[in-house]
This record gives sequence, C-alpha cells and structure tokens, in this order.
Amino acid sequence: MLDKRRGDMASTQKELYKEKGDTWPKILKYNYEKYGASRKAMRQKHYGVWEPVTWADYYLSVKYLALGLQSLGFEPEDRLLIMGDNAPEWYYSELAAQSNHGISVGLCPELAPSEIKYIAENSDARFAIAQGQEQVDKFLEAKQELPRLERVIYWNYKGLAHYGDSLLMGIRQVLELGREHEEKHPGVFERGVETGSADNVCAIVYTSGTTGDSPKGCLHTFRTLMTGAIYHLLLDPWYEDDNLVPYLPPAWITEQWWSIGCHLLSGCTLNFAEAPETQYRDVSETGPSIVVSGARIWESQAATVQARMLAADVIKKFAFRLLMPIGYKAAELKFQKKKPGLFLKALRALADALLFRPLKRSLGLLNARICYTTGAILSPEALRFYHAIGVPLKSLYSTTEGGALTGAKNNDVTLDTVGPAHKGSEVKIADDGEIIYRQPGVFLGYCKDPERTAQVLEEGWFHTGDGGFINKNGHIVIIDRLEDIIELPGGEKIAPQLIESRLRFSPYIKDAWILAGQGKEYALAIVVINYDAVSRWAGKRKVAYTGFADLSQKPEVISLVKREIDRINQSLPPGVMLKKYVNLHREFSPDEGELTRTRKLRRRFLQNRLSELINAMYNEKTEVPLETLIKQRDGSTEKRRTIIKINSA
Repeated sequence: MLDKRRGDMASTQKELYKEKGDTWPKILKYNYEKYGASRKAMRQKHYGVWEPVTWADYYLSVKYLALGLQSLGFEPEDRLLIMGDNAPEWYYSELAAQSNHGISVGLCPELAPSEIKYIAENSDARFAIAQGQEQVDKFLEAKQELPRLERVIYWNYKGLAHYGDSLLMGIRQVLELGREHEEKHPGVFERGVETGSADNVCAIVYTSGTTGDSPKGCLHTFRTLMTGAIYHLLLDPWYEDDNLVPYLPPAWITEQWWSIGCHLLSGCTLNFAEAPETQYRDVSETGPSIVVSGARIWESQAATVQARMLAADVIKKFAFRLLMPIGYKAAELKFQKKKPGLFLKALRALADALLFRPLKRSLGLLNARICYTTGAILSPEALRFYHAIGVPLKSLYSTTEGGALTGAKNNDVTLDTVGPAHKGSEVKIADDGEIIYRQPGVFLGYCKDPERTAQVLEEGWFHTGDGGFINKNGHIVIIDRLEDIIELPGGEKIAPQLIESRLRFSPYIKDAWILAGQGKEYALAIVVINYDAVSRWAGKRKVAYTGFADLSQKPEVISLVKREIDRINQSLPPGVMLKKYVNLHREFSPDEGELTRTRKLRRRFLQNRLSELINAMYNEKTEVPLETLIKQRDGSTEKRRTIIKINSA
C-alpha cells in the first residue's frame, strides 16, 4: 500500500525507488525477500483446483527462465515476443526478459500469422514464448518469413509431443538450462537485476490499429510504466490482502500498469482463470476486490443481466422492476453528492439483500471495492446501472502512448466524465478540441518510426487525437476520436461512440456502428443483434428462424431493434436523430479486419467493405442483397445470399 499522505508523483516515485527498486525485477526481488514462500503472489485454477504460486515461486521461475534464455543466446536489448492468455508464465516471461535487460513485446493470443509477422519484424524479435499448440502453429506458419526468429518456447505441452521442429523448445527444458547456467555463472542473474535502470526501455506495447493503419509499437521504460501504476495506487490504495483477476490481455498497456505494476508494488494476489471460457465462473469463486476491464465487457455483463431478468419467472421479473428504481435513485443522489434520507437508506438495504447482492455475486463483484473501465467510452446508462446495484465503477482515460491521465475519487464520480487529471499531469485543449497532455508516463516514441513519433509528440506533449474538454469542476469529458466525429451539412455534430455505447446497453444489441455518408443530411445505424438474447426472445414468441441471418431480418426483430433506436432518438436533438437502420446479417469480426483485437470498430475499413449497403440506405431502397461466407464443419466455405431490409427509424 502507498502511504495515503503521499500525493505528489515525483516524491512518491523517489521514495519507492529507494525502498523497493526502480525496475520490475528489482521490486520482484524485494517481494521475494520480504514474503518468500509465506504469501501467495498468484493463484491459478488447474483441473478445478486453485493452485498457489508464492512470491518465492514467482521469483525463482523468473530467475531460471531468464538464465535459460541467456544460455540460448538472449542478450541485452533483445526483444522477446510473448503470446498467450493470462497465465503466470506470461508474467514470468516478461520479467525474465527484463531481468536480462531485454524488452518484452506482448501479442494477443488470437493474432493471425500475418499480424505476428508484422510485429516480429517491426520489433526485430529473435525469441518468442507462446502458450501452446494454437499459438505455436501460427509461429510455424510464419516461420519462413521470419529469418531473425531463433527460438519459440511454449509453456503448455498439450498436442505438441510429436512436433519435431528445431525452432521449438518446452519451457521446462529452458528452466533446466537456467539451473545449469547458474552453476557455471553464479550470481549473473542477481547482477543483471541490480544493474537495471528506471530509464531502460523494457516493453514495446502495440496499439490496436483502430484507424486502419498497422499497429504502432510504443517504447516504454520502467519509469513510464511505473508512473501509470503509481497514479492508480495514489487514486485508490491497493493492499496485500487484495485479490485481482486480470480480464484484459497482458499485451495491453493497462495490464502493464495493473497486473504487473500495481501487483508488484502492493503485494496483492493475482488470480488466473482455468480458461477464457470459464473466466466468469472462476471469478465468482475468487471474489476479487479489484476488477479492471474494458468497456465492452462491462456493457456485455450489464446487458446479460437485463436479458436474464427479461427471461426470468414472474416473481424475479417483478422484484427486478420493483427494486432497481430504488438503486437508481440512490445512485443519482450519489452522483449529485447528496446523502439519501433514512427511508431511502432502508429501502436500499432491503433491495441490496433481495436483489443487488445476489446480482453482484453472480457477476463475481460481491467483494469488489475498486472497479475500473478503460478503452472505449462506457455509456452513462451502463455506469448508472452498476452504481445502482452497488458496484463502485469508474471510467478512466489513458492512452498506450501517453499513459494514465485521469481518475476520480469515489466521492467524485460523475456520469459524463472520466475524472480529473492525475497530479503531475498537464492538460491542454487545442483549438480544434483535441486533448493534449504531458506527464512522466509519456512514451519515448514509436518503434522504428520517427516520422509518426514527430506527428504526435512535441516537446513532451502527446497529441491524443481524441476530442474533449475540461468542465468547470476540472473533470475531463471525452467526446470521441476527432476523425470519427460526424459533421452534417447543417453544422450539427454527432459523436458516434457515445450513441454506439448506449445502443450496446440494450440486451438485444451486441454491436452498433453509427455513420453518415459524405455530404449526407442524416446519420445511419448498422446494428448487430445479440443472438443469444434475441433467439430466446424469439423462442418465447414462437418466431421461427433458421439462423443468425434469418433471425436478424424477421419483422418482429426489426421492430424490437426499432424500439431501441427510438429510445436513443428521444434523447438526441432533432437534427442528429438516426433516420435509418439495418440489422446486419452477421457479427463484426476481428479476423476479417472489421474490429481491432480490442474489439474497437475499424470505421474506414467498414466504410469500404459495406459501401454497397450504405449506398442503398441513402438511395431510398427498402432492401439490398449481400453475400456471406459460411464456414462449414469440414473447414470449407459456402457463399450465401441474404436480403438485408432497410428500415426507417
């Protein structure tokens, strides 16, 4: 925990450097010496059993992996690609590379071979550590185009016993090489850790490539990453007894601050689910006190709760409709910084016992005292919902390049802002509304791209590309990406992200894209239905359908979505109301390039790909035929033609 009296970034950082160290490996060593085998650093669920990883286990795994890499030829400033789901081995790998004065390069596990090739070439990586067979296969597919890549190490052996490629090596063999290396070179690991510096580049963190360009590798030092971690610890202190479940990929900048930085600095426990598909069930078992996730996940959970309640029996549905308004009233007073009266307090306690606590337990949020959302804009409806059931969710603002910028104290959370800037950060709003900021967490630049670096970094000031303003209370309001803000011929402006996030709050809508053609007088909505929720809804009403595409075009479903569009339109000025919408016949796909790996829309790409549909919507047509590639069980694909109905809002 950070002493609550510390409020200045510079003095706090200086004290921490002196007490614990100025690099992640030094702080890991500090925790090893302090806790040893007496405290859990991590827990991982394996075959249904939670297995502890002590601080001694963590340190020694990092040590022997680092020494094993040394024995294979890993040198200072070498890049180590790390690809896999959240698991202890991911963190061992990152700190092992950094202990050798190397640089970690995180990859999301679902990247395609072409994406792996791009990042491996851009970062000049010679070594890689991958989770298992799926990731190894992708490296082998890209192998011929990666002549610099010398070794791919894997930590999950399942399905790899018959692989004979000389590029591959299991992690147990590397750890054994590390033990042998220590016998020949005693003390070499410890000397490497001690000679590390806060200003060493320790990680290349890639952006999501939202704009349609290739992802950009952001060069970060221990100092810049530690700045982000300390900002969050000063905002909300973390303690040794806290439990954290990493939801987000460690390749994201936010996990570099939280699951590596805040975890090491606080000494809390990281909990790893058995598999991504068991994440929610496993989370409810651990009862985490700290939950950090992307806006899409928070929205999805809120929509799931609503869908469950809509499908519940009469008594549960009645309780939900009766008690939720009590929570909303209490939350509204909290946002207004007013105290509830005794009667409302009593009603709130009753609602908590009957509804809110069971809801929070089912979401794994019963013990959550720190909850953050990051990434895309979270709708006010979703934030209001979580506060209504007693989840203290906050919207934060950060960028991969510029670091963590904002965060509000628990008594200062508002619906439409991301909080004030952290102390030690300077913020300016440019003439065009762009948010520009400077602080100790700003990156050094883009990997091998000085031209792009010069475009966004000027005398330490990072140009975010995001539009916004600072309100009278000093809180920052994010509007949207400047390049995404729609300006209609009449001068009206539309921020698509906010409308999209409000539509996603509906239990029946999984995704939405708000757009307007060049010079067109009104905006359109392209909607992706939530197939699970809508199929249950259709089943109750005996609506027959053959699959996703057919269900999306049913008149009953089109009317269902229209009610959600109408809900949004009621809160919009007349000039910016959505005039037409379609239910897309399929989901947006990151594999097709329509979404980033962080599930953000690639608008330019979509504009080109769905140009036929967009033109039809503006040309007063009532329907348009589109083709879909359907993947069969044998791996083959079949083209199917779907008639998309164009609807007036």
